[in-house]
Amino acid sequence: MAFREYRIGCVMFGVALSLSMFITIILPGIDISSMSSTKIALEKQLTYGWETGFNYYDPFLQGKDKPIKVTLTKDPKTGAAIDKMNAYVFPPGTHFPDGLTHDNILGGNVQVLSMSLGEINSASEEQGGVFTVDESEDGTPYIEYATITRGWTVDATLKAADHQSLAGSGKTMFVREGCWWCHTLLPEQTQDWQTFGRPPMVGDFNGESPTTFGSDRKAPDLLHVGSRNSSREWLTMHFFNPRLVQPHSIMPRYDYLWGKTDADGKTIDLAAWDVHYLAYAKGDEVYPPIVPTPAPDSEARMLIDFILNLK
Repeated sequence: MAFREYRIGCVMFGVALSLSMFITIILPGIDISSMSSTKIALEKQLTYGWETGFNYYDPFLQGKDKPIKVTLTKDPKTGAAIDKMNAYVFPPGTHFPDGLTHDNILGGNVQVLSMSLGEINSASEEQGGVFTVDESEDGTPYIEYATITRGWTVDATLKAADHQSLAGSGKTMFVREGCWWCHTLLPEQTQDWQTFGRPPMVGDFNGESPTTFGSDRKAPDLLHVGSRNSSREWLTMHFFNPRLVQPHSIMPRYDYLWGKTDADGKTIDLAAWDVHYLAYAKGDEVYPPIVPTPAPDSEARMLIDFILNLK
């Protein structure tokens, strides 16, 4: 009798667990798959590229296999002036986000327009290419494969860019360094609206993996932080040593992301920097030591680009 009751209990537990998983995973998945991508979702896919967390293309989370977001004010093919816009450059071999490789990610008319007007079916990871996000006459966003539609090549676009952002690689740093253990990327529908900006919509996450919502908030939400603080200099100081800008900050230092040399190729001496900083903290020196400018290929530059991209 006891064994029969034990079996019944196990079955009931299994049914309850399966039902809870169905409710929390399957049903939301069905709901999300029925949503069309917003313009924000398309921009995020093209900024971050394929899987940002641990994967076999970048097993040590070094920011590899990521696109480059560029700002353009002239046509890369003709050199003619154009309205300021963003383009997303995928060097040959860079893996595409799921929205470019799976038919059920973009959703609805976004998928149809991306194929008919945007020519995304012509793109291949082996050749790479340049993508943009455009809107139809009725305001529906779609992805355009500019390498075909505009003749923009990877090399010409990078050369014509006014600015290059490594935000895709920076999101890898955000995940690897555990930033989402303290920061969320999900303002709630409360007074957060007034402080951190509008909450995201379901369609904002199509094709993004992982979403980095965060599960705890020991520090401010960062979803729109690039709109609140767009100072690269402030962020550089903040990541090198948060106590430079917020004396009581509990955030750890990320000076090791600078690597061995700064933007000018000079060796970074952290021990000497700390000596001057401690003297400044004690009041023995009037000014804090100068924070090195991150090298263009440094992990610090990647992370700062990611934070500035959050708008």
